[in-house]
Amino acid sequence: MTATQTGPADELVGSTVPIDGAASPSVWNRVWPPLIAVVIAVGLWWLATTVLAAPTSLLHQTAPQKALPAIGELLSRGVLLSDTGYSLYRLLVGLLVAAVIGVPAGLLIGLNTTVERAATPLVQFLRMISPLSWTPIALAVFGIGNQPVIFLIAAAAVWPILLNTVAGVHAIEPGFLHVARSFHATRTEVLTAVVLPAIRGHIQTGLRLALGIAWVVLVPAEMLGVRSGLGYQILNARDQLAYDQVVAVVLVIGVVGYLLDLIARLALGGRAGRAQA
Repeated sequence: MTATQTGPADELVGSTVPIDGAASPSVWNRVWPPLIAVVIAVGLWWLATTVLAAPTSLLHQTAPQKALPAIGELLSRGVLLSDTGYSLYRLLVGLLVAAVIGVPAGLLIGLNTTVERAATPLVQFLRMISPLSWTPIALAVFGIGNQPVIFLIAAAAVWPILLNTVAGVHAIEPGFLHVARSFHATRTEVLTAVVLPAIRGHIQTGLRLALGIAWVVLVPAEMLGVRSGLGYQILNARDQLAYDQVVAVVLVIGVVGYLLDLIARLALGGRAGRAQA
């Protein structure tokens, strides 16, 4: 009687691991690594601000046992939710302005080689300028209020949208364009039937990158000439020497930014998957 030898293929058949990749982790296996990382981070935060800090140091006011209750205090006063709402409004309007400018400009640059050669040096020059450098000009032109903040957000967010749109146009298979032209499609038909569906994923990537950049720029922009928003709330708490509230607002900024990126990843990723299907 001949013994049966077990090969790698037989082991795969008898195992629960899918052939095309590793088994999907359970919910607990997905949760415990970030949970432990958060616990360690909070522990290091407590150690630095409570144990290692000098007795007279202001770091004691930024300890987690003081900053976390300060979030509840700000919520009870009603300022945190309203300031978050103001910040999200400015963020969304700034992103909309950036998309309205960035997508058409990216299409024009990507579809026309002459325009691309002419615009590339100017685009590379402007995108390397910090958006906050435009603050004095924005305040002089728009005055104090939402407009300069929205301008600074748009100035920061337009470049990833524009550049990803150009990259999407360059990634289109030339054969698709040749087929469309062979059927005597007009420029509008080529744009709507070939180009825009092909670059949808690149535009979505640009929007997600722009969202992260805009959220980072929003906070310092709100420290200039406005009396609402999360950036203003940091300055207000600092002026009152309430550093526990400063850290509380910083934590809220991080949590809201994380949630915004998560929502964008789920929404845009799902659309990209449906588009590819």
